[in-house]
Amino acid sequence: MPKRTNGKRAENIAKILKNGGIGVLPTDTLYGLVGRAEDKKAVSRVKKLKQRSAGKPFIVLISGLKDLTKFKIKLDKKTESFLKTIWPGPVSIILESKSEKFKYLHLGKKTLAFRWPKNELLNTIIKQTGPLVAPSANPEGSPPAETTKQAKKYFGNQVDFYLSAGKRLSGQPSTLIKLTDEKIEVLRQGRYRTKHEITNQKF
Repeated sequence: MPKRTNGKRAENIAKILKNGGIGVLPTDTLYGLVGRAEDKKAVSRVKKLKQRSAGKPFIVLISGLKDLTKFKIKLDKKTESFLKTIWPGPVSIILESKSEKFKYLHLGKKTLAFRWPKNELLNTIIKQTGPLVAPSANPEGSPPAETTKQAKKYFGNQVDFYLSAGKRLSGQPSTLIKLTDEKIEVLRQGRYRTKHEITNQKF
C-alpha cells in the first residue's frame, strides 16, 4: 500500500485515539484492542471490554526508548544497551514504574511491561498519539481475534474503529521477559527467539 495512504490512515486513527477513542488494529503479533495509555478513561474502556482480571496490568506499546520517560522510567546504560539489541520487535520487557501517577496502569505492582513493535503503520500511529495499551482483541478467556470480522463479533459497535490487515494467527503473542539481578527471565515464550537464545544473550 502506498505510504501516502498509510499516512492518512494513521492520521485518521490517531485523531480518534487522541479524542479518547478505542479500537482494534493489527500489532506486530496479534490484533490488539487499543487505547491511549495516558488516557485513564480510554484505559478503563479497554479494561471493561477486555473483561480484564483485577490486578493484571496491560502491556504498553511505545515508538522508541524516549517514550519510557513519560512513565518516569530511567534506564541505566546496561539496560538501555540491551533494549537496543531486541527492539523494535515482538518482545515485551517488564520495567519498574513506581510513579503513583500511573497506578491505574501498574495497579500497585509498580512495574509495567513495554514493547516497541516492528510495524511501520503502528509506529506512525504511536508517534502521533503517544503510548498505547494493546491487549489482544478478545474478552479474557476467549481466543484472540484472528481477523477484524471475529473482533467485531466480540465487540460490535462498542469500539470506535477497526483496522484490518488480513489474518493474524492466534497463539503468537510477544515474548515477555523480566530483567532481574543481571539475569534474563522468560515469563512467556512467544515469537521472539527461543528461551535458550534469550537467556544466553548478554545483559
